[in-house]
Parts: sequence; structure tokens; C-alpha cells
Amino acid sequence: MELASFTGFVRTLIWIILIYYAFKFLARIFAPIIMQKAVSKMQEKMEQQMRNQQNSNQQQYTQTKKAEMPTEKKKVGEYIEFEEIE
Repeated sequence: MELASFTGFVRTLIWIILIYYAFKFLARIFAPIIMQKAVSKMQEKMEQQMRNQQNSNQQQYTQTKKAEMPTEKKKVGEYIEFEEIE
């Protein structure tokens, strides 16, 4: 059974610290770029949803307008006005 040496432990600890700080440094550089892309993508998605909603509302409006338009009724005859005679 081998025992871990003190120098091996220190070397591993130094690698862990270096990787941690490298990750932290790279995150500071790339995080704003990644966030900007994510925000622009979300904004495009919201704009697309708004366009879809407006289109569906427009379609519903035109359909209800067509449904509300009175259809021509059959003309049965002329309207005759009767007056009361005293």
C-alpha cells in the first residue's frame, strides 16, 4: 500500500486552485457575451409570439366581422303601412 506524498497533495491542490481561477477568469470574459446572446434570442422569441398573437387576433376579427354581416333575406313582399281611421 502506497501512501500519498505531501508534494503530490500540494501539486493537486495547486492544480485545483489554478483551474478554479482560470474558470473564474474565463467566466468574466465570456459571461456577458453569452448573456447578450441569450437575451437577444429571448427578445426575438417574444417578438415572434407577439406577431403570432396579432395575426390570430386579426383572423378572429375578420371571421367575426364576416359572421356579423347580415345575409340578404328573401323579400316576401312590400311593406304596407296601415293608418288608423277615426
